[in-house]
Amino acid sequence: MIVASGQATGPAPLPALAERAVQDALERAGITRAERVLLLLSKDFCRQGAAALRAAAGAAACLQISGCTANGLLTETGWQIDQPAAAALVFAHHPCVPGEDESPLLSFSGQGRLAWDWLDDTPRAGLVDSDANAWQQARECGDARSTLALPGWHGTPLLSRGLRWLGETQEVTAADAHELRRLGTGTAVDSLLRALPGDLRARPPLHQLTLVRADRLPGIGILSLNSDGSLTLGSPLQAGDMVTWAIRQPLAAEQEIRQQFAAAVDAGKRPEFALMFSCIGRGPLFYGNDDRDLLAFREHFPQVPLLGAYGTGQIVPGDKGNQLFQNTVLTLLYERSNVQSHP
Repeated sequence: MIVASGQATGPAPLPALAERAVQDALERAGITRAERVLLLLSKDFCRQGAAALRAAAGAAACLQISGCTANGLLTETGWQIDQPAAAALVFAHHPCVPGEDESPLLSFSGQGRLAWDWLDDTPRAGLVDSDANAWQQARECGDARSTLALPGWHGTPLLSRGLRWLGETQEVTAADAHELRRLGTGTAVDSLLRALPGDLRARPPLHQLTLVRADRLPGIGILSLNSDGSLTLGSPLQAGDMVTWAIRQPLAAEQEIRQQFAAAVDAGKRPEFALMFSCIGRGPLFYGNDDRDLLAFREHFPQVPLLGAYGTGQIVPGDKGNQLFQNTVLTLLYERSNVQSHP
């Protein structure tokens, strides 16, 4: 096996967890040393990162180690958000000479936002987690940002937003930066209340609601309903923008990601490994009993190595540059660049 994952958990954030995660991955891959390692650690390692990296490098017998800390981790064997954990993906060697069809640059940031110089420089995919540490070449990065190229691999990105649409697309007719005043011929609050199911109108669940501008742009969160009929938003809008109300719901989220995975299987996708970057508000905390996104992945791609993490934002490449999404799941399905999909 060229790529394999490993995971280790314990009561304390000891370097031995990183060592065990790498050793587990090496055993699964049937190798004794790795060419490169993608290593993710839980936030419990914020003060033990350097020691954990040394332990991982020793186990992998290589220094090509990139990754970050995150709120929680996952592999195809399960998820972990409530105790110290380490998860690793080891690569035995490059599958082929890099071709023209290369993947977005894997990118990790602990700055809590998408850095301005990452917006348009090159297609990127990855995770943002506030106050996280990041590393590459087995050393922590002072700016809490790291990147990793995977030459020879082609990653197909799948973005699951988990939204149920409410009503039709409407035009913004009055807005003042973050204050949305009117949609169509009515106030913003009236528009929202009309779109909501009757049982949610008395106390609108603002943390679940969003305004969507276009399919590949991040949704806009609602911060407050105001007495003058306006809404305070997390991002500005202007008159003429076209938007749609949507609500985050577990059933809609699970249905969407299952449809995406099924479509990938039908299109002949046969990934040799995958990455999954989820929101801490989307996984088991969202579904209530388990991470149904992970369950869906295992059902559609059995025995495919998977590495992932729960953060505060997902970096997604698109037609208008790289964007930072929240409350979504970004899955990257990796095949060798010289392998064509067959229907």
